[in-house]
Amino acid sequence: MKEILREIGMIARALDSISNIEFIEHNLTKGQYLYLVRICENPGIIQEKLAEMIKVDRTTASRAIKKLETNGFIEKKDDRQNKKIKKLFPTAKGNTVYPYIKKENDHSNKVALTGFSESEVETMFTLLQRVRKNVEKDWELVKKGKKRDY
Repeated sequence: MKEILREIGMIARALDSISNIEFIEHNLTKGQYLYLVRICENPGIIQEKLAEMIKVDRTTASRAIKKLETNGFIEKKDDRQNKKIKKLFPTAKGNTVYPYIKKENDHSNKVALTGFSESEVETMFTLLQRVRKNVEKDWELVKKGKKRDY
């Protein structure tokens, strides 16, 4: 069997490493850019949905969100109906950095997909979505404290 997940992991780690190095000048570290992008694209998102979107546990999300808030990239606001719910919004600083992150992402996509036809890109996207959906089932299971059956 081909080591497809190993290849995907190497690609993800390389791109994450590049982003962490390039975004340090904006005071974004350790993948915080992922959270900021999702908050900018989904203003008012709640922490639980954000963690689910990025596929991390609540504690990991909470640490990243706290750092983004401390560094002035995002702010938490009370929900009008339920004061226990905190909604996440980008600040002016967060909105200023977002286009730079988006530009880097677009560049990384362009570099990664160099030499592929449009139909190859579409096929790869469709297949990777299927892989993600398969993995999400196990992620949900393990997240709920259950064990996978090997």
